[in-house]
Amino acid sequence: MLLYPNTALVQLEFDKVKNLLAAKCNTQYAHAACDTMRIHTHWDYIHQELNETHEYKMLYMHQLAFPNSFTHNISKELQLIGIQGAMLVGEQLLLVRGLCENAKSIFRWFDADRRNSYPFLSKIIANCHYEKKIIELIDEVIDDGGNVLDKASPELEKIRGSIFRKRNELRRTFEKVRARLAKQGYTADIDESFSRGRRVVAVFSEYKRQVKGIFHGESDTGKTAFIEPEETIELNNDLLHLESEEKKEEYRILRKLTASLKTYSDLLLQYFNIAGQYDFISAKARLAIDMNADMPNLSKQAELILEEAYHPLLYLYNKANHKPTIPVNVHLNDKDRILIISGPNAGGKTVTMKTIGLNQVMLQSGLLVPVKPTSTMGIFKQLFMHIGDTQSIEFELSTYSSHLKHMKHFIENANGKTMFFIDELGSGSDPKLGASIAEVILEELSHRHARGVVTTHYLNLKIMAGSNPSIFNGAMAFDEQKLEPMYRLMVGKPGSSYTFAIAERIGIPQHLINRAKKMVEKEHYKLDDLLNDTEQNLQLLEQQKKDLTKVVAENNKMKKELETTLNKEKHQQQVDILRQKNKVSEERIAYLKEMERKLKQIAIDWKKNEDKESVMNGLKKLMFDKNDGVQDKKISKKLEKKYQETGAEIEVGMLVKVKKNYQVGEVKEIKGKRAVVQIGMLPISYELGDLVPVERVEATN
Repeated sequence: MLLYPNTALVQLEFDKVKNLLAAKCNTQYAHAACDTMRIHTHWDYIHQELNETHEYKMLYMHQLAFPNSFTHNISKELQLIGIQGAMLVGEQLLLVRGLCENAKSIFRWFDADRRNSYPFLSKIIANCHYEKKIIELIDEVIDDGGNVLDKASPELEKIRGSIFRKRNELRRTFEKVRARLAKQGYTADIDESFSRGRRVVAVFSEYKRQVKGIFHGESDTGKTAFIEPEETIELNNDLLHLESEEKKEEYRILRKLTASLKTYSDLLLQYFNIAGQYDFISAKARLAIDMNADMPNLSKQAELILEEAYHPLLYLYNKANHKPTIPVNVHLNDKDRILIISGPNAGGKTVTMKTIGLNQVMLQSGLLVPVKPTSTMGIFKQLFMHIGDTQSIEFELSTYSSHLKHMKHFIENANGKTMFFIDELGSGSDPKLGASIAEVILEELSHRHARGVVTTHYLNLKIMAGSNPSIFNGAMAFDEQKLEPMYRLMVGKPGSSYTFAIAERIGIPQHLINRAKKMVEKEHYKLDDLLNDTEQNLQLLEQQKKDLTKVVAENNKMKKELETTLNKEKHQQQVDILRQKNKVSEERIAYLKEMERKLKQIAIDWKKNEDKESVMNGLKKLMFDKNDGVQDKKISKKLEKKYQETGAEIEVGMLVKVKKNYQVGEVKEIKGKRAVVQIGMLPISYELGDLVPVERVEATN
């Protein structure tokens, strides 16, 4: 992005955002990326970076761990690997191994599901692969402590075996000498020590000539002399020679290993950069969480639709001090190109401009911004700023001359991909003349299709916004009752400067304010007064709208609660009905299961029992007795309404009721203790004891 002036980013305080980001970086790579952060104009690059940060933010929000823990700066070690004849020592090789382990964890973490879930994060490793051979090469030579293994080469194993044996021989010989000297009373309290890597015995200085060997020196007090016994001189020489051979062999092995790793130098550099990239993305994600930042819709057009946008630094400051931050809602596109913000001083006009500008710069540098995710932000190729007093002592320019110098650059270089911010356009000169110059500057910027925000107190610019379709007004809300700013942008209507109201608040005598009002042109004062009334009415309407919205929301809430209650009641009724049905069904199933069990038992009894009649009686009792308690009671009640028992003796031609099934028929014949009863069309024989004489009951009116 082309910036004007060179101090534009400092004016927007983007350097403070970068400092906050740098504090969250753990690797040298991430710090360098933060220092060299560019403001890009290519959609693909910005889109990739924003989505990377958004996906990493989601990992934090869902408390998912990402396996990137390598933070060491081993760029020098990686450079050495690529140099012919270079050698890495054990500690350096362990760092290289740690880098490979980190890469291994990352590649394993991105399984098929996670590559689909986090496509932008996985794209970082798309052109890379994990090579397990690197760790295998290091493990063949180096142990966990960074020491060269005995098995690294047969020669090293042989040398170390000789060293072990020689040290044991030296130890035994030295102990004999020391014991002999101690017995003679020559040794001092220390007994023994080391001098230049050689084992020496400590003797009293007065006996040093009695001990044969090499004199290595005396203590600071001069009371103790250190002598290498002649019996151990040759052994020490042999041991030092072996240790020197050991070092040579270790260096040879390490050089060979370093040369073997040269094949993978480019791959290791990729691993290093990948670890740094993920650390940088992690830092951006954590900064986004602190700032309550999100990812808006990214447009390829030069447009801006900000919903509830916050100034990132002001948000952090207010959050730390438990204060609310007022968000900004604004849009800029080819139809509505220039927003003119008016209102009282210290009302938030400049902060509003910086909120828009800083969020735009952050977005195009790949940072999430504190706006609602439904916002839309496009891409601009130029950003021009003119904020504050820019009087130039070096070039002997006045404030207004410097102001015009900047405006000249604006109107000569602005285009449809330019975003500009001008604070107090036209100030520093005669109000009428400055206002006219300001008006033609705005016309030219609008003609060039540049998008921007301008703050002003000039009435003619406020009026201009009503006649020019590409320029629109906005005002910083002001509480006229309390005489204090509300720091909220109201788009659509111009605002008053509240010159006289603020003067009253500060305490300027009323008679002086009245005199000042008389000195102002009548139409000018009336217009400013009209703006005051318009703004207050807008605030009243907005408050009423909020109240109405609140009432509607409460009504909707009550409606939902009522619907929920009714649904719960209906649901409970349905549950009760189902419960009753289920209860009947459960009873029926239990009855059928019991019936099945009994029928199986009867079938078994039929096969085993010779008394078939008793088995049949049991079957009849099982099949028909169940009706006695339910269905037969209903039939009995119906019969009682039509027939009544007489108690007479049973005779032919008499009506009788069968006790078992409550059927009524006419006695046709009596044979001993049985009677033939005509029931419908079928004559049936019954025992006389199973019949009861009845007669019809006459119907009563």
